[in-house]
Amino acid sequence: MLRFMVRHTCFQFCLDPTVEQHTALARHAGAARLAYNQCLAAVKSALTARDSNPEVVVPWSGFDLINHINTWKKSEAAGRMFPVDSGGVATVVVTGLAWRHEVCQQVFEEAAVDCGRALAGWSASRSGIRRGRRVGFPRFKKKTDTTQRFRIRNRNSSRGRSSIKVGDRAITRSITLPVLGTIRVREDTRRLRRMLASGRAKILFVTVTRRAGRWHVSVNVEAADLHSDRRHPPRAPQDHGGWVGTDRGLSVFLVAATSDGRELDRVIDAPRALAAGLRRQRRLAKSVARKRRGPTTGAGPPHD
Repeated sequence: MLRFMVRHTCFQFCLDPTVEQHTALARHAGAARLAYNQCLAAVKSALTARDSNPEVVVPWSGFDLINHINTWKKSEAAGRMFPVDSGGVATVVVTGLAWRHEVCQQVFEEAAVDCGRALAGWSASRSGIRRGRRVGFPRFKKKTDTTQRFRIRNRNSSRGRSSIKVGDRAITRSITLPVLGTIRVREDTRRLRRMLASGRAKILFVTVTRRAGRWHVSVNVEAADLHSDRRHPPRAPQDHGGWVGTDRGLSVFLVAATSDGRELDRVIDAPRALAAGLRRQRRLAKSVARKRRGPTTGAGPPHD
């Protein structure tokens, strides 16, 4: 248990999977997409049925959707077989998702949680609780235009062993995930391994994403607060403003807040100078992309 003030941080690594592991990663991402779409389909069906019957219960929260997906993947709707005996009589055998044991259980549950968060965001935006532009109703995820992604939470066994390990089995540049096993990574994991070994951090969950043909893993950890030598020096006694941190995001350009989380300012639109600079950068990048490298200049040794 951490005895210090904690902070949440993230370590990102590029995975180097084998051919079999690449297939398993794609299977996990497909399972997450399937679970999300199935939960959203159940919500839409329940909303349609409630128009004629107000007593129909709509699974809306992440907890309700987890229960739904766990029940559905074992039901007849997810999979069934029709074996025929020697007498020509066919019977129905419920199999559910035949490949569900090849995927980590948490992938289905985390996808259901994501669907619940999307529904909550739409509801908050519709009621005016959520700031910013209006958020539309969640849509089904398509295989062609959806980023392959799945999330696995870290769990500890009864013996205190973590299900997600970094640098396990004497392979320092590796990460071990449930069902997937040990996957090599390209970057050095020394800093994260030292924090985990000393008890200054613990893994919360990992998010595996495929970008530009490569698989990447983001390890989200709860770590102890920065060492005193790494912090800003204390301000003068007469200065009551304190330090302010800035965070650049996607929905807004800049957010300024204090160390205790109190928001001071929010800049929604980017400055015009930055926008003009980005336009010039794009123009110059296109100009460079159209150029071809010419012959090298300078006198060299004569060739026979």
